[in-house]
Amino acid sequence: MLDNKLLKGKAVADHITENAIEDVKKLKSMGIIPTLAMVKVGHKFDDEAYERAAKKRCDRCGIETKSIELDENCTQEEYIEAIQKLNDDIEVHGILCFRPLPKHIDEEVIEKVIKVEKDLDCFSPMNMAKVMFGDEMAYPPCTAMGVIEILNFYKINLSGKKVAVLGRSLVVGKPLSILLINRDATVTVCHSKTENIKEITKNSDIVVSCMGRAKMINKDYINENSIVIDVGINFDDEGNMCGDVDLDSVIDKVSAITPVPGGVGAVTTSILISHLVRACKKINNI
Repeated sequence: MLDNKLLKGKAVADHITENAIEDVKKLKSMGIIPTLAMVKVGHKFDDEAYERAAKKRCDRCGIETKSIELDENCTQEEYIEAIQKLNDDIEVHGILCFRPLPKHIDEEVIEKVIKVEKDLDCFSPMNMAKVMFGDEMAYPPCTAMGVIEILNFYKINLSGKKVAVLGRSLVVGKPLSILLINRDATVTVCHSKTENIKEITKNSDIVVSCMGRAKMINKDYINENSIVIDVGINFDDEGNMCGDVDLDSVIDKVSAITPVPGGVGAVTTSILISHLVRACKKINNI
């Protein structure tokens, strides 16, 4: 019964990856080697874990990777120089900047430096604008797009559905709400100042939580037909990874739910790869 309710990310990621593998084979047959550059500042557990996962996915697809590691005390000018070198490198087809950047580096400056056609995770405001206008050539944030791909894979119709998005970050909440609206969902974005959140979520067909608050969402937030997408990556008091949703509390009540780990997070690197392949094709006019 439990397995029937779980919207697992592995099957989604494998499906996207298999398509990417075929595309990479075709590109290599033309003498083009898709290459991803990842830029990080200092050593952060989350960044390094994601970098390892991305490299593993790239290796599986036959994609080359470059890792640019800058000292945690690097200047803003040094960071900009690193990005500009990648912008100009014809062998690099996509750039991933690990965020948030250190406080001494102004993200509003950097986001205007990265080349739009190589920006795979919607850092550039130009890409965000494309997402807003429903441009299919945009590269939405990988995590937000991962939510959409899970819903697509499991044939969950969005048209006319009431969706509550908990969280309004530029990385997930805001762009995801736009992606959902572009697919004809009726979206309510909730945040720390929203009143009556439980009423909103209980009256929604789909609840997406991207707040980063461990096990905050329990059975009081959902109804018997709720589909819950848990984007949160947190750790409980015992050090175990968990989501924003208390799975044990809601599992008997929800219609379907993504687990943590093994849900949205499992799909994110495959979205990155699909964006990289698409960028490579576009840069090479294929």
